[in-house]
Amino acid sequence: MKIVGLMSGTSYDGVDVAAAEFTRDGETLRLRPLGTASLDYDDGLRAEIGALLPSGGTTIEAVCRLDNRLGDVFAEAAAAGAELAGGAADAVVSPGQTVFHWVEAGRARGTLQLGAPARVAARVGVPVLSDLRSADVAAGGQGAPLVPAFDALLLDPAAGPRAALNLGGIANLTVVAPGAPVLGYDVGPANALIDAAARRLLGRPCDLDGARAAAGRVHPGLLELLLAEPYYAAAPPKSTGKELFHAGYLDGKLAALGAPVAADDVLATLTELTARTVAAECDRLEVTEVFAAGGGVRNPTLRGRLAALGAGRWRLRTTDELGVPAQAKEAYAFALLGWLSWHGLPGAIPSVTGARRAAVLGSWTPAGPAYAAVPAEPPRRLLITG
Repeated sequence: MKIVGLMSGTSYDGVDVAAAEFTRDGETLRLRPLGTASLDYDDGLRAEIGALLPSGGTTIEAVCRLDNRLGDVFAEAAAAGAELAGGAADAVVSPGQTVFHWVEAGRARGTLQLGAPARVAARVGVPVLSDLRSADVAAGGQGAPLVPAFDALLLDPAAGPRAALNLGGIANLTVVAPGAPVLGYDVGPANALIDAAARRLLGRPCDLDGARAAAGRVHPGLLELLLAEPYYAAAPPKSTGKELFHAGYLDGKLAALGAPVAADDVLATLTELTARTVAAECDRLEVTEVFAAGGGVRNPTLRGRLAALGAGRWRLRTTDELGVPAQAKEAYAFALLGWLSWHGLPGAIPSVTGARRAAVLGSWTPAGPAYAAVPAEPPRRLLITG
């Protein structure tokens, strides 16, 4: 079965595309990578998404427009994925762009992703799986992270406690260990605050290659304020996003400091925040190896700090060493979730999300013939019998 997985994360810079062929061999599911691609959002679309995110305001009109604009982009990405799959795929997984993840008192109450799956289905002509998080939320879970289902199958727990780390807008961690349930949760910001600072202070979407952070110094007072965030001390299961770690959050911390901080020093401090919070969790869970993926892997300053903090206790590697491209790992993970849902198998792990039961994820948008046999001609009237 060939499945195209799409992913647009909390950094909202574009869509990652991965095409995969799945075959089952007894208890083993084989994934053959067929190729990856990426489509960048243009400046206007990034601005529309940013205007919708907390702590901004919006209108239903803006939501509708963005939903359909994103649908067109995801449709283009799905078509690129189908070409990677040899010109056709059996299904597409299009989880959409998260614009709000509603969490109150540590419990997820709802979640919203935009991306008009009907537009994707119309473009590629195959069923499209979307809205993957809602079923887990309805079962009492966080609805995130969902990638641990992929990590748990990929990492062999017999090799000792190991972790998979995704450095997107948010840093999330999956830990597998012999004889223990899979653990996974959002640690805190990875690129979310770094990118917010780059936009605010540099007028750029990111700190490219961590160059400005490398030129700055960590500000002890600002770092102390940031590390005092209660979220870090909360026990899993837990999830977070731009609802907490946004530009206004950073503005508040800088204002509380009461003294100006140079732009490079802000970026150095935020990079250190990500490295410290991730490293602290890896130390606490006593992992021996950490396989990193996501956009943050391209930041040598962040990678260098993580490697230094783990030296002598755990080794930092990338998922490329496992045959999974670090920049497309989440897209491959969503392709796997599509395979699971297609076969009626759960994709969320209760020990990760805190759900009461393991949920089969997503909603299918059909394209062309449905899954059962279809009459050659549509009915012309309805007869009620009793």
